[in-house]
Amino acid sequence: MSGTRKLGRTTDHRRAMLRGMVTLLLEKGSIETTYARAMELRCVADKMITLGKTNTLASRRAALGYITKEEVVTKLFNEIAPKYADHNGGYTQVYKLGPRRGDAAEMALIKLV
Repeated sequence: MSGTRKLGRTTDHRRAMLRGMVTLLLEKGSIETTYARAMELRCVADKMITLGKTNTLASRRAALGYITKEEVVTKLFNEIAPKYADHNGGYTQVYKLGPRRGDAAEMALIKLV
């Protein structure tokens, strides 16, 4: 479901990381991470919100297969997706925050619009 960035991880590790990050983003509304991860997370989060807009049993099961917490899936279908019913994408925004102190990685804040 993600793009083409490998993020220096194996496929399984990358998928697990993105699953956890998308769950946290939908639960909290915004998270701080590196810029490369934020750009990958944006693709996955937009697809999850698009799934939530259809609100069928099949889309709910697909979301449950990717998002790790059931209460976040409920929140996605009941609160988050209805807010974006008239939008056709662009559900997240990424803001650059500058370099991280330890390793100078470019940091970013990703949040739901």
